[in-house]
Amino acid sequence: MSFREEHLRQLPHLTTSNVSEVALRMFRYQAKHCPPYRAYLEALGCNPATVERLTDIPFLPIEFFKTHDVRTDPQDWEPRELFLSSGTTMQQRSQHHVRDPQLYRHNAARIFEQYYGPLTNWTFLALLPSYLEQGNSSLVAMVDYFAKESGQTQPAFFLHDHAALLQALREAKQDTSRRVMLFGVSYALLDLAAEVGPAPELQDLTVLETGGMKGRRREMIREELHQELQQVFGPDGIHSEYGMTELLSQAYSLGDGRFHAPPQLRILLRDPADPFSVSETRPDGAINLIDLANVDSCAFIETKDLARLHPDGSFEVLGRLDNSDVRGCNQMA
Repeated sequence: MSFREEHLRQLPHLTTSNVSEVALRMFRYQAKHCPPYRAYLEALGCNPATVERLTDIPFLPIEFFKTHDVRTDPQDWEPRELFLSSGTTMQQRSQHHVRDPQLYRHNAARIFEQYYGPLTNWTFLALLPSYLEQGNSSLVAMVDYFAKESGQTQPAFFLHDHAALLQALREAKQDTSRRVMLFGVSYALLDLAAEVGPAPELQDLTVLETGGMKGRRREMIREELHQELQQVFGPDGIHSEYGMTELLSQAYSLGDGRFHAPPQLRILLRDPADPFSVSETRPDGAINLIDLANVDSCAFIETKDLARLHPDGSFEVLGRLDNSDVRGCNQMA
């Protein structure tokens, strides 16, 4: 059995007690078999054999996904799917080459069901116009898969058609055996709220904002955004997703402003002024991510997001480092 096959068999069964051991095995494998990561480590003078703790791992700057073909064992496979980050026409978009499209979808569904229960208990609707217009969105692929697997009869995507969305909401609510979830990029949810107001169709549903004004509105901190959305969608907490093109896993906030991640998605914080000062106990700083679903790309990513880490392992996203692109899902400065 290959390293990849063995790792993917373990992935659904990871726990907080064994994730560090698995991550270190992944690091040593990708340090040898992922060419851009190997070259980066060599440039740093890092000997992978001497790395014994997660905090000693050099994380690959996320910009490499814009400038390099970040693949592990690239000689063994060709991409079957390409995900591109959202961005303006002035920004270079990150590329994530996907070996197995079903790995991404099944992994995303398993994580979602961990927090929200079976897909078949939900009807999924989405206002993600910028993602649909730009194409190659991992978020659109995920929501589309969720909607198909749920067996719902309503279409999932509505671009800018608020009237059709309201009609779908009315129809969905007639099935009392299902709950309704509305995925929405931040500016599109605000546009809907401004046009429709606190309409009956917008009550008693779960709103999951995916962040991002995409240059359409002024940037807002999450608390301000959620307060404004609650005036239309009701007093219950607005939910959030934390994900990005470069990841195959997601974290979710269930209405309290704190994101919760599965064991395979490990959050470490670093000193924003020192990329190699990483800690498992630091209370705030810039985010380093270990996504153990990234077996075919790179599992160790240095992001430009700032966060506060809580003792229970949950985290709050505080914004972006200065001069960083506003990008991805939930990147609000």
